[in-house]
Amino acid sequence: MDKKELAEFLRHRREMLRPRDVGLVEGPRRRTRGLRREEVAQLVGMSTDYYARLEQQRAPQPSVQITTALARALRLTLDERDHLFALIGHNAPARFHRSEHVSPTLLRVLDRLDDSPALVQTDLLDTLAMNPLAVALLGDQTRHTGLARSGYYRWFMDPAERLVYPEEVHEHHGRAHAARLRAALTAGSDTPRAARILAELQEHSPEFVRMWELQEVAQSYDDCKTLLHPELGRIDVDAQLLFTENRAQTLVVLTTRPGTESHSKLELLSVIGHQQLTP
Repeated sequence: MDKKELAEFLRHRREMLRPRDVGLVEGPRRRTRGLRREEVAQLVGMSTDYYARLEQQRAPQPSVQITTALARALRLTLDERDHLFALIGHNAPARFHRSEHVSPTLLRVLDRLDDSPALVQTDLLDTLAMNPLAVALLGDQTRHTGLARSGYYRWFMDPAERLVYPEEVHEHHGRAHAARLRAALTAGSDTPRAARILAELQEHSPEFVRMWELQEVAQSYDDCKTLLHPELGRIDVDAQLLFTENRAQTLVVLTTRPGTESHSKLELLSVIGHQQLTP
């Protein structure tokens, strides 16, 4: 049971809710930010004193039943619920099983995608395989080693990683990375490596620390849909995802809408590949 992280997570989630969000009446003279501790305790069906001790890092481990009630009371998403279970020390449903071997099924699909950029990634955003068009669009992401194999690590530690995204989405993209890393830390395929990535980023990236303190949790793919190519400029894409049965790996396929400028650019890129368009 991680009492410190649990206390911070509970407090942050409590402060994000208003009484009307959970079916309670909000009085006219309310000064408390978010829900009061006694309101959360009422929703959970526990004593206010016990809930207060959870936020004060002084309480014993809650039962599975209480943990479930806490998740419901705080209106947690499924990702956040699993994170809460892990912080308290209970088993959360396993969603990933780590393997460096690329799924043959995903490779068969990848090999047949000639007109769309596609790549296979893990939950730590390690890129295991790319088709030629994905390399032409994004650069070779399989060349990295060590912690830099993770796209989460590179985003905060390597400025070159951001060149493929417009500056106006950097904040959103960074928060999405921090949220997915938090999920991978407690319910991912390689939690020890996720912990090493976290430690490095907390030590070397103030921006990451700021986003990590938001206590956001997610396992969904980032929906950033505009990419920057050094020669062709902005390309708008839609991401389609295909998971292995055990969700260990994800095939990401990037498509463009027919008849658009982005579609024409992608068609041109499929022809020229890595050739430079300008002197």
